[in-house]
Amino acid sequence: MFIPLHDANSLKYIKRQYVTLGLIGVNVLVFALLSVAGDASQAAAIGLGYTPAIIHHLAVLPAGYAFVPPDFTYVTYAFLHADLFHLGGNMLFLWVFGDNVEDALGHIRFLIFYILCAAAGAFLHGVILPDSEAPLIGASGAIAGIVAAYLLLHPRVRVWVLAFGRIPLRIPAIYPLALWVATQFLMLARGGEEQVSWPAHVGGIIAGAVLVVILKRRSVPLFDRAIVSPRAVIVDQASESGGSEAPPVKWGR
Repeated sequence: MFIPLHDANSLKYIKRQYVTLGLIGVNVLVFALLSVAGDASQAAAIGLGYTPAIIHHLAVLPAGYAFVPPDFTYVTYAFLHADLFHLGGNMLFLWVFGDNVEDALGHIRFLIFYILCAAAGAFLHGVILPDSEAPLIGASGAIAGIVAAYLLLHPRVRVWVLAFGRIPLRIPAIYPLALWVATQFLMLARGGEEQVSWPAHVGGIIAGAVLVVILKRRSVPLFDRAIVSPRAVIVDQASESGGSEAPPVKWGR
């Protein structure tokens, strides 16, 4: 549908998005290690992926695959990816949108937010497909939560996207992100392709929309109410602090 490239949205509370960068690094590292480990990749998917039938005691793991307690897979599944395109797509969304959500929540609360969104995605996947014996893997549930949070925080910030994967557009975030969110609910209702867990996406979206309201800094408004220009976020920190400090520049872009 669209590929995010860049957003004109400066950081206002943190100097660098350490948690976002750390999560990207961990996901890439896990993928790289499993890619060179041969059969270990399949074993990791079975033992660390989220399997609803295992969680609901309708099936048992094969001998030797119980790497962690079953409840841990609500989180561990989110650090495994099927292939480079699966990893790259999730990490691109995390890179473009994660830093501003981390900025709005703070480092620790953003990490908690990410983990809870991942768990919510797995939870709804298990509720809708309770007897599935196919392991769920991928960070999509957590990423869906970040998309929902960004949509509530910064709907008017302009983002560069590749529409249909080839047409560059610079448009307010509300258009591509709201369309993406609506598509996830539609595909869930229609029972879309089986290789994609639409329930995990929707679970992450719901969790992200709720948690961002609870976990955001008190001074952070929703719906871009602090925006002065429709093309960029401008916050006069000097007037808020009583000093002459200029607004900080966004790091890591």
